[in-house]
Amino acid sequence: MRMNTLFEKALAIEPPWFIKEIRFDEGQKQLDIFIDFRRGATFVYEDEESGSKGEFKVYDTVNKIWRHLNFFEHECRLHCRTPRVKTDEGKVRLITPPWAGLNSGFTLLFEALILQLCSHMPVHDVGRIIGETDAKLWRLLESYTERGRKETDWSEVNTVGMDETSRAKGHEYITLFVDMGEKRTLHVAEGKGSETVKEFAGELAKRDIEPTQVKQVSCDMSPAFIKGVRENLPQAEITFDKFHILKVINDAVDAVRKAEVKENPLLKGEKYLVLKNRSNLSTKQRETLASLEVPKLNLKTIRALHIRENFQEIYNACSLSGFVILLKKWYWWATHSRLEPMRKAAHTIKRHWEGVINWKRFQINNGLLEGLNSLIQAAKAKARGYRTARNFKIIVYLLTGKLNFRKINPHFVPV
Repeated sequence: MRMNTLFEKALAIEPPWFIKEIRFDEGQKQLDIFIDFRRGATFVYEDEESGSKGEFKVYDTVNKIWRHLNFFEHECRLHCRTPRVKTDEGKVRLITPPWAGLNSGFTLLFEALILQLCSHMPVHDVGRIIGETDAKLWRLLESYTERGRKETDWSEVNTVGMDETSRAKGHEYITLFVDMGEKRTLHVAEGKGSETVKEFAGELAKRDIEPTQVKQVSCDMSPAFIKGVRENLPQAEITFDKFHILKVINDAVDAVRKAEVKENPLLKGEKYLVLKNRSNLSTKQRETLASLEVPKLNLKTIRALHIRENFQEIYNACSLSGFVILLKKWYWWATHSRLEPMRKAAHTIKRHWEGVINWKRFQINNGLLEGLNSLIQAAKAKARGYRTARNFKIIVYLLTGKLNFRKINPHFVPV
C-alpha cells in the first residue's frame, strides 16, 4: 500500500478528496499533508440563511490549512485546495471539508483533543502543551459551549436551583441556574441580584418556554433572589435549602461565642469546636466540648450550640406534619433563649417560614449545587483565576453544563 493511500485511510479521507502530496521535515519536526479533489467533482452546499440546498460545480478554490493531531512528536498540518461554489442565488460560498473543525484552523480530531484537555487542566497549560495561544483556545471553547447550549433541550425543566459563586476578588459574583432534575447548569448570569432571574427568564423565552413551566426554585434567603423569582417565575414555589439556613444559625452561634469570649477565657480559640458537627470533631475536641458542657458553667455559647443542634434534628422528622411541629417548638425555644443572635436567627426563619417548610415538602437537595460550586472553585484555583467573566462562564458550562459535544464533533468522547 503506497504512503498516500495509507494516510487517506488513517485520516478517513474519501472521494472526491485525495492526498496529493506528503512532506516530512524531520529537522522542523513537521508533517505537511496536501489534499486535493478529483477533477470535475461536484459538492453539496446548504445555505443556512435561505434554506436552499443543492449540488454545485466548483467555481474557484482557496488554499486552507488545518492543525491536526501530532504524528508522534511531529506537528501535523493539513493543506487543502478548498473549493468554492456559486449557488442558485448567485452567492459564492466556501465548501467545508469533512475534517474541518468548528473554528477555522483546527481539524475535528484536534478540537476533540483540546476539549478533553481543557476539561481537566487550565486553558493556559493546554495552550503551552500544544503550542497554541490562549485567545485561540478560548474562542474555540466559546464556540463549542454556545453551540452545545443551543442543542440542549429545556422542555422538561421545572425545578431550578440557584446559587451565587465568587468569580474573583472584590466581590465579583456569578449566579448559576441549575436543572435539578438533569443535574446540569442551564445558565450563568453575572452578579447576584434580582436581574439575574430576569435574565434567566429571558433565556426561557428564547426557547419558547413559558416562565410558568418552572414550578419550584431552590435558593438561599437573599431578598434579591426572592424578589427575582416572584417577579419573573410567578408559578414557582421557593424552597430555602438546608445549607444556607444552617449558615444563618451558625453565624448566630458564632456571634454568641464572640460576645462571650471577651469575658470567659475558656472559649478562647474554640471557634470551630462549636461550629463543627459533633461527628466531625476529633477525640480531643469532643473531650474539650464535654468539659465546656458542664452545667455549672452555664455557658451561653453552649446553649446556642444546643439550639443549633436541635434545629438540625428537625430535618430528620418522618413526616411533613412532624417537621412543622418540631419547627414550631424550636422557634419558641430560640425566641425565649435570651440570646439575642439566636432570637434574630429564629425571626429570620419565621419570615421565610413557608420556604423552610418547603424543604420537607419537596425534598429538594441543594447538595448538587454545592457540589457544582466546589468543582467550579477547584477549577478556578488551578487556573489561578480567570481574567474575564466571559472565560469563567465558558469554564462553568464546559464542566457542569452536560453539553452533548458529540452532536457537534463525533470524535469527542465524554469521560
